[in-house]
Amino acid sequence: MTVITAVLVIPFVIPLFTMVHGSLQGSGWANYLSVIRLNGFWLYFRNSIIISLATIALVYILTMTASFGFSKLRIRNKEVYFWLMMGALTMPEVVLLTPLVILASESGTAGTYWAVIIPLVALQIPFTVLLTRSYVDGVPDALFEAARIDGAGTWRQFWNVLVPLAKPMAVAIIVLVLINSWNAYLLPLVLLGQSEGHMVVTQLPNSFKTQYTDDQTKILAGAVLAALPEIIAYIALQRHFERGMAAGAIK
Repeated sequence: MTVITAVLVIPFVIPLFTMVHGSLQGSGWANYLSVIRLNGFWLYFRNSIIISLATIALVYILTMTASFGFSKLRIRNKEVYFWLMMGALTMPEVVLLTPLVILASESGTAGTYWAVIIPLVALQIPFTVLLTRSYVDGVPDALFEAARIDGAGTWRQFWNVLVPLAKPMAVAIIVLVLINSWNAYLLPLVLLGQSEGHMVVTQLPNSFKTQYTDDQTKILAGAVLAALPEIIAYIALQRHFERGMAAGAIK
């Protein structure tokens, strides 16, 4: 089994090794210093951090409340609403791009963080709700009945019973949404634009590719630095993430 796993990992490791190895060619570690010294370097990260944190917070709140409603509350035609939401899983980002641009322009959010955050939240929620509802279905109804007998309303049942029990799912949601929002490229590019101060980390490598220059070593160094925060976050939360994903899949 270990050998099979090692073989399956190879196709994913080779691109990473190639990227890191290529970023050290030529001037070596000086390539990374050139990227860090780039004018506006920290703005790339600031924008991505703001977008990612806001997206994670909104997705977590909406996912937990929606999963609680679909799983434990008596809502008329809730299965119809649930499967309509699941239908959004089939909608690729590219297909939605033109309507999103029009909506952002008409609402006055074009060029702001919300123009990117709201679509990212909407694109993440169907999958996170699908995963989290399976987990909430596995929470015994007796716990909510006991809380109801003790006088707890719907909000207290959600906050005092479900939220503490759903910590593994919280970590899974955080990691999944962080990866997707941090790696977002097309939506920020179109809805935020490429003006100074509005670019995100996925656009960082583009700073070294212009009409007259194409510095591949610095492009790769920029890609490594852009990927580093999410890699660190995944490694730090790996055990809890895997536990949450397994719990959501099994239950």
